[in-house]
Amino acid sequence: MTDPAFPALHGRPLRGWVNDPNGCSYIDGRYHVFFQYNPDAPVHGAIKWGHMSSADLVTWRPEPIALVNRPGELDEFGCWTGCVVDDAGTPTAVYSAVADASRRAEVLLARSDRQMRFWQQGRKSAASMPDDPAVTDVRDPFVFEVDGSRYALQGAGHRQGHGRILVYGCDDLTSWTYLGPFLTNVDPVAAEVAGANGAEVAAAAGVAVGNVWECPNLIRFGDRWVLIFSLLKHIGDGNAFDGVRYIVGDLSVGPDGPRFTAAHGAVLDRGPCFYAPQVLTLPGRVLMWAWSPELPGHGRSAEDILGAGWAGALTFCRELTLVGDALVSRPAPELTALRREPLEVTSDETFTAAAFEIQTGGPASLHLVDGAAELPVVDLRNDAQILVDGSLVEVFDGAAAPYTTRAYPTATSRWLLRTAGPRAIQAWRLGPPENRRSPA
Repeated sequence: MTDPAFPALHGRPLRGWVNDPNGCSYIDGRYHVFFQYNPDAPVHGAIKWGHMSSADLVTWRPEPIALVNRPGELDEFGCWTGCVVDDAGTPTAVYSAVADASRRAEVLLARSDRQMRFWQQGRKSAASMPDDPAVTDVRDPFVFEVDGSRYALQGAGHRQGHGRILVYGCDDLTSWTYLGPFLTNVDPVAAEVAGANGAEVAAAAGVAVGNVWECPNLIRFGDRWVLIFSLLKHIGDGNAFDGVRYIVGDLSVGPDGPRFTAAHGAVLDRGPCFYAPQVLTLPGRVLMWAWSPELPGHGRSAEDILGAGWAGALTFCRELTLVGDALVSRPAPELTALRREPLEVTSDETFTAAAFEIQTGGPASLHLVDGAAELPVVDLRNDAQILVDGSLVEVFDGAAAPYTTRAYPTATSRWLLRTAGPRAIQAWRLGPPENRRSPA
C-alpha cells in the first residue's frame, strides 16, 4: 500500500469499507476484533464481518471473513454490529441481521470454533423489534451478566423522535425476552449528556439530540456501572453522527429486569472522527476500539475515497479507567512497542513520517503542510501524546476525553509542530515491532 493516508499499523484490510468494531474478545491467548466490512468497494453495502487477531495488541493478523450476508436469509442486506460471547465454551456472535433496505434488524446467532475461523450462522431470529410506536430502529446487541443472569442491551430510537436503550433477558441466547427501556431521555442526566454536543436549541431544551442511541456498551467498575452509546441523527434521507457519550451510574435488578440510574456523564472522545466504540472487559482492565470514519469536510471527497479503494479505520486499542466520575481513556501500554528510532521534531520546522508519536511537553499545535497550503489539525492547550498513522490522528492530553480526527497526507505533504517557545519534545517513528514484520 503506497497511499500515504492509509493507516497501515491499525490492522485494517488494504481495500474495502470498514466501520464499527464488533465481537471484541479474548480467547485462548489471542485478542479478536471483528468489524463491519465490505471487501468489494469503499462504501457501506453488503456488509460482512471482517476479522483480525493479535497476541499482543500491536501486531495484527488478518483472518478470514467471519460472517457473510446470505441471499434469502434474515441477514441478506448485511451483518451489522454485535458482540461475541463465550457460550459454555463456544464462541458465539450475537449480531444485527438486516434483510432489506428498510434496515429493520433482527438478532441472529452464529457459532464458531475456538480460533473463530469457521462460523455456522443461524436462521432463526432470537429477538425482533418490540411493538412500541416510539421505536422505529433497534440494533447493536451487547450481552452482559449480572447476579448470575444474562441480559442484552440494544440501541434504539425513532427517526423523528428520541433515542433510547432497550434491555432483554437472554439466559437462553436463542430466545430473548423483552424487558422494556433500560434508559431514555426522560432521565434528566441522559437528556443533558446526550445533548452536550448537539444543536443549541435542543441542548437548551434538555432534549437528547440523537434520534437513535446506537452501539450500547455496559462496563462494571467495582460498584459503579458505565453505559456508553453513540448518537445518530436522521436528517432528511441521510444520517449524521453526533459523537459518543458515557454515563456513570448504578444498576439494579428488579422484577422487570435491570434498570440503570444515571448519575454523571460526558463526551467519550471530543474529536469529529470517533464513533461506535466497543469494549472488551478482562480481569483487571477494560479495552476499547472505535470506528474512525471518513467524514465530509475532513479532507477526502467521495471521489477521493473511490479512487483510493478504502474507507474507514479502527482506532488504536485504548484502555479505560474510572477516576471518580470520569471515564479516562488512554492508549494501551502495549503500543509503546511500535516505537522505532527517535524522530527529530523541532517547533516550526516541517518533517516527514508515515507514522509517528510526539509527546509535546506543553501546549502545541499540529499542522499538515502541502506546498503553500497549511491545514491546522489540532490545537492543544496541555502537554499531549499525539499518535499519527497515515491519516488517523489520535491525541491524548490533559482532558479525560481524547481527540480523534483525520488529516490526509499526500506524497508531497510534510507535518509541522508549533510550540509557544523552546520545548523538550520527544518523538519517535512508529512501525511494526522488530522481528515481527510478518503476521504474528
